[in-house]
Amino acid sequence: MTAAVSALGSIRSALSAPPPPPIPHLDRPLDPDALADAMRAFSTSYYAVHPFHPMMHAGTLSRRQLQGWVANRLAYQRAIPRKDAAILSNCPDPAVRRTWMQRIVDHDGTTPGSGGIELWIQLGIALGVPREEMEDERHILPGVRMAAESYVTFCKTHWWVEAVASSLTELFAPSLMHQRLAAFPAHYPWVDAEGLEYFRGRLVQAPRDSAQGLAIVVEHCTTVDRQRAAFAALAFKLEMLWVMIDTIHTAYA
Repeated sequence: MTAAVSALGSIRSALSAPPPPPIPHLDRPLDPDALADAMRAFSTSYYAVHPFHPMMHAGTLSRRQLQGWVANRLAYQRAIPRKDAAILSNCPDPAVRRTWMQRIVDHDGTTPGSGGIELWIQLGIALGVPREEMEDERHILPGVRMAAESYVTFCKTHWWVEAVASSLTELFAPSLMHQRLAAFPAHYPWVDAEGLEYFRGRLVQAPRDSAQGLAIVVEHCTTVDRQRAAFAALAFKLEMLWVMIDTIHTAYA
């Protein structure tokens, strides 16, 4: 293989669409265990397989690429409590609402200077993006903002259980957090370890949240149409995450 052909293959790989999720063909509803397994199988389409993340974990991203990533992804971090509030507004079950509220607290905190959004800003500072530049969102690309806002709109305008199903990318997040926590000290030692606290928090929050979300989907999606809707919702979220990381990857390559 010539160097030119190899380079062309790398370009095609970097620009490729995400792997399609393995949406099962349904003649009848899946039983609860099979439905849960089918949702978990969507991990093969998670944006962790986008070229940007293997580069991060291998230590080949530049300081500018990391800064562009952390500054842009703040748009998504700030969208999360808003999409959770949208789910709450559409959910008729007070028991679900009482537990789901924890997600908003996790991201917004209970006082100024607390919560996951603040931890993400701290990560940006550790990567060399000044607080002012993080908070005023001057670096956020239009495509990233549109992707994040599409998630909020989806949760506002769809059946609340579909919105819950879209959140199940959290099933796949702990593995990505573990890889980041290993990669940064190994390859980017200039990043203050305290700045990685967001990732540590998600190791606890994501398994708890995904277990709650999966239980809701399994309980309510008992027909073919509802299960198809749940699969479509998770597929939408996977595409949204892919758009976000691909936009960042392209802008800062």
